Amino acid sequence: MASARTQAILFDIDGTLIESGGSSDRAWHRAFEELHGVDVEISKVTGKGVPDPAVGRQAFEAVIGREPGDDEMAALMAKRLKYLPEEVETSDGYRVMPGVEALLDRLIDQGVLLGLVTGNVEAAAHIKLSRANLNRFFSFGGYGSDSPDRGELTKKSLERGSVVMGHDLDPALCFSVGDTPRDVEAGHFAGIRVTGVATGKYSVDELRVAGADAAITTLEQGLPLLSG
Repeated sequence: MASARTQAILFDIDGTLIESGGSSDRAWHRAFEELHGVDVEISKVTGKGVPDPAVGRQAFEAVIGREPGDDEMAALMAKRLKYLPEEVETSDGYRVMPGVEALLDRLIDQGVLLGLVTGNVEAAAHIKLSRANLNRFFSFGGYGSDSPDRGELTKKSLERGSVVMGHDLDPALCFSVGDTPRDVEAGHFAGIRVTGVATGKYSVDELRVAGADAAITTLEQGLPLLSG
């Protein structure tokens, strides 16, 4: 039935579509060093999948010992974005995950609407995808600049997808794809199913235990939740 076709799929970025090879952490490091003269290792002061603004705040509190002021937070975010393009372009560890481009091409040909759901602020998301020319696949998204909560920014992505589609998306005909338990939790919070992909730090079994509706090793296997 045409009505049972998948309408939209939301993709996480880091660990799902690409691996940036630590470029984001290096950009944060340079921002803190320039603005505050401190050495910060982002991976030691915050968790994977945390939205960018929360990363900045947590790191600031960890190394400076207090909450950042509004002006300090604005400057920190801007400096990180200043350095991120260079770090992405020169990253030896940057790679596109297996099967990504072929899958996205196939989904576009099938008429599935593709969006993003990521803790990156919007500008950072597009910077990370630009090196591999992947921005062209995605017409909407929910970003860390929309909400500090992964579930809420996933809802925001669905709202924007509805604008692109011209009518409300049916959550039952949408799902997300991500590599962490946070992605699973966020998708379920937004009322959609989730495919876990074990190209990040979590195995297929760990993603299933976290509640993923389906779990695959890589995107080369295709998407089990795709219908129509």
